[in-house]
Amino acid sequence: MPVEVRNLTKVYGEQRAVDTISFSINKGEIVGFLGPNGAGKSTTMKMITGYLEPSEGDINVNGVDVKKTPLDAKKKIGYLPESNALYYDMYVREYLGFIADVHKINNKQAAINKVIEQVGLTAESKKKVGQLSKGFKQRVGLAAALIHDPEVLILDEPTSGLDPNQIVEIRNVIKEQGRNKLVLFSSHILQEVEAICDRVIIINKGKIVADDKLSHLQQKSSSSIVRVQFKEALEQEWLKRLAAVKTVNKIDTYTWNIETNDPETVRTELKKLERENNLDIVSLQSENQSLEDIFRSLTGNTLQPANE
Repeated sequence: MPVEVRNLTKVYGEQRAVDTISFSINKGEIVGFLGPNGAGKSTTMKMITGYLEPSEGDINVNGVDVKKTPLDAKKKIGYLPESNALYYDMYVREYLGFIADVHKINNKQAAINKVIEQVGLTAESKKKVGQLSKGFKQRVGLAAALIHDPEVLILDEPTSGLDPNQIVEIRNVIKEQGRNKLVLFSSHILQEVEAICDRVIIINKGKIVADDKLSHLQQKSSSSIVRVQFKEALEQEWLKRLAAVKTVNKIDTYTWNIETNDPETVRTELKKLERENNLDIVSLQSENQSLEDIFRSLTGNTLQPANE
C-alpha cells in the first residue's frame, strides 16, 4: 500500500482530535477527504506528511515508516497545506528554484519550467510571489508540491481562493496527476469532490464515518430524493402530509425536493394529489442522494471551509 494508516490518534490534553482511524490508499487513486469544521482532516494530513507527530498509531508511505524516518517519507510526498505559507519577497521562479534545491533536483530549470506550465503560472512566473492574487499564490504552492515529482500528493483545500475557471484548470491538473500518483485532498466544495473522486473518506469528531466509492455510498443511502415541479405554487404542508415523506425542501416557487425511503409511494401520492386538486405536475423524477445529502446525514453538518 503506498499509504497505510493504522489506529492513528492525536490527543491534545483531554481532546482526541483524531481517534483511532485506519485506512489505506493505492497508487492511481484520487480520494476526497471530507469532514465538518474541527473534524480532524488537517490534523490527519499533517501527521501523514510528518509535520505533526501522532499520539498513537502507525503511518506507512510507500514502504517508509513516517514516525521512524520522517525525512525519507517527506521525499515521497508533495504537500500543499491549507495555510500555504510562501516567501512573498521571492520571485516565482526564484521560490520554485529554492524548493528544487531543498529536494536536490538535478535538472532544476527543466523541473521549474515543467511545473510552471502544469499549474498555469507562465504569465505570472516573472512576478514576486507577494504581487500575485490569492488564486495564483495557491498555484505557486501547488507547483512547489509537484516540483520533485512525488509519488504521493496531499492537498489541503487546493482550490481555495480560485475563481471558477481556475478551479477547472486545477481540477484537470489533479486528475492528470492522479493517473500515476496517489492523491488525497480535502475540499469544502463538494461539487469538486464529486467531479474528481471515485472514493471519499468522511471523518466526523475524529472518527471515520464513511470510506467507500461515492457510487456505493449513494446506493447504500437509506433515503432517495424525489424532485417535483408543479405548474402552480403550493404550500409546503400539502407535501408534508403525503405518505412516506421524510422531509420537504423548497427549491423555488414551483419546485420541491422530497426526501423519502420509498420513492415509488411518494410518486404515487404526488399523482393522486395532482388529480384530486386539479394541479399540473410539470416534471417528476427520482434521484440518488448527492454527496452533500450523504455528508449531512453522516455528520449532521453542512461542510464549510475552516482551519483545524
